[in-house]
Amino acid sequence: MEYIGSSYEGEHKNNRMEGRGTYTFPTETRYEGEMKDGMFHGKGTVHFSNGSKFEAVWDHGLAKEGKLTFADGLEYKEEDWEYCDGYDRRFYTEMCHGLKPAGRSQLTDLDPPRKIPQGYYDCGDGFYDPKTRIVSDYNHKFLRNADDDEHEWIVRTCRKGWDQITGYQPRK
Repeated sequence: MEYIGSSYEGEHKNNRMEGRGTYTFPTETRYEGEMKDGMFHGKGTVHFSNGSKFEAVWDHGLAKEGKLTFADGLEYKEEDWEYCDGYDRRFYTEMCHGLKPAGRSQLTDLDPPRKIPQGYYDCGDGFYDPKTRIVSDYNHKFLRNADDDEHEWIVRTCRKGWDQITGYQPRK
């Protein structure tokens, strides 16, 4: 059954989504689990298109308790979070598999890092074109237009798709 860009496959009661089912959003994010009166209700998992997942117990559409697992297997912990805490800046894959030899630094949690098209930035959820101010997912599908604040942040902090000398440069 289609729901304005989304789809649902599963059980129904009184012409409403109820019982077990899979609800897929237009973004390809999908929920698999229990439904009641058209809402997430009971045990269910949201699978994000980047490979992350959120397993939770839902009550009339609201998550009451849950666990977030990132695509690389790292589980988020609200307390005793030890990842990227300011004292230890290693990527999660470096924590699991060790550091690279000197001179072969790991630039992202993906190893090897994602190839960025010339003239674009990798902003974490896709590629950013600073000329058009459009963010596309990694398959080049439109995600959003960047406002001034996001544009400034991406240009200041994100990886570029071209070589650029940075840091100290002596005067010639």
